Amino acid sequence: MLEKISALTEEVSNVKVSSKEELESFRLKYLSKKGLVSELMEEFRTVPPEQKRELGQKLNSLKVFINDKYNELKDNLSSGSASDFAGIDLTRTATQFPVGSRHPISIIKNDIVRIFSDMGFTVVEGPEIEDDWHVFSSLNFPADHPARDMQDTFFISRNPLDVLLRTHTSSVQTRTMERNQPPIRIICPGRVYRNEAISARAHCFFHQVEGLYIDKNVSFADLRQVLLNFAQEMFGPETKIRLRPSYFPFTEPSAELDISCDICGGKGCPFCKETGWVEILGCGMVDPNVLEACGIDSSVYSGYAFGMGIERITNLKYKVKDLRMFSENDVRFLAEFESAR
Repeated sequence: MLEKISALTEEVSNVKVSSKEELESFRLKYLSKKGLVSELMEEFRTVPPEQKRELGQKLNSLKVFINDKYNELKDNLSSGSASDFAGIDLTRTATQFPVGSRHPISIIKNDIVRIFSDMGFTVVEGPEIEDDWHVFSSLNFPADHPARDMQDTFFISRNPLDVLLRTHTSSVQTRTMERNQPPIRIICPGRVYRNEAISARAHCFFHQVEGLYIDKNVSFADLRQVLLNFAQEMFGPETKIRLRPSYFPFTEPSAELDISCDICGGKGCPFCKETGWVEILGCGMVDPNVLEACGIDSSVYSGYAFGMGIERITNLKYKVKDLRMFSENDVRFLAEFESAR
């Protein structure tokens, strides 16, 4: 039996495996219930008592040696030897997956946020499900304003409290003014909802970025300079702007901002309807009634606000003619923006 143990030890010490199948064959041959070690254990029962101590120690050592050998072979098979990986970059991903591209709306939103952040604005977000006070009443909307009508606003409930999907991110501004005293300098990006027929030029949801600055001695000239900086950062240093009088319930005076058409350089083309100008946002000085409604003394503080549709800016940058393409998730359309990640 000593000769069998010695021969088996030498045999096992020379074993090498190169696959999981060979490793399993090793286990079955030596360590399974019908393996060679088990056969020696059965034979050990017939050994004379005076030889049991010596042979028992040898047999136990053999079993430990074969178990260790099995674990060594298993580890080597899992990790491989250094020569197996010669010339292979082990830091690379085993399988290449398509990365995809960033959505054009996200690209432009991030650009807008970056530009205004560089000018000292802080990003603030708020809930998409809002109440009438924060969306309309606090912003100086009259009780009979058309925007309160069901044809424009998605109301969730009307009694006892008007709850709705916000129609603009100005509600984030009112929440900020309620909780903070000036100076306030924020931008509010987010999704908004309006009850409109879906077409190439309109959708029932879209994205806005609105800005608000309140402090002492804030003037319309401050607003104009900030918007000029934004336009030239977004559309190029040669971009010109003009401000046209307009009306918004929450600003007075109010204006709409046009930029010189970057397609024709202001000379006139079909894109700008031969005017040389393209409208990009609305703006104005915050109405004193809005400041007072939010707990800010309008005799001490003044401010300006502005708001733009991200889809509008994206259209101007990428010349996308159909707004519906932004929400259809057609990977062929999205792949066009891969270089802009």
